[in-house]
Amino acid sequence: MAEALLRSELARRGLDGIEVGSAGTGAWEGAPASEGAYLVMLERGEDLSAHRARQLTRDLVASADLVLTMSRSHLARVRELGAAGRAHLLGAYAGEGDGVEVHDPFGGDLADYRSTLADLERLVALAADRVQQELTR
Repeated sequence: MAEALLRSELARRGLDGIEVGSAGTGAWEGAPASEGAYLVMLERGEDLSAHRARQLTRDLVASADLVLTMSRSHLARVRELGAAGRAHLLGAYAGEGDGVEVHDPFGGDLADYRSTLADLERLVALAADRVQQELTR
């Protein structure tokens, strides 16, 4: 969900040429988006049918200029894989503080997915503000 939201937000702002991708610390390589994510994103007008999960790897981390994570445990894993100063908790990068984590709705009901989507929409918009500011410096 975060990948699609960030990609759309950057495009809306005309920030072309920025590659956005996602990977999971416990992802099943090649798996489609969860049904809950698929359905709530469809409600928003985004189609995740082509999305396929991929496992976070050292190579992916090395190729990224910026890595944003949903939780502190994900951040720790990304740092273990070599991201160092390029990795941030999404909430912190968005200016909401180091304690702001995004709940993983996997296994929950649609209300859980909608709540997570609302959090992501807010944080992704703030993160896009920061990306835009940093690109204009």
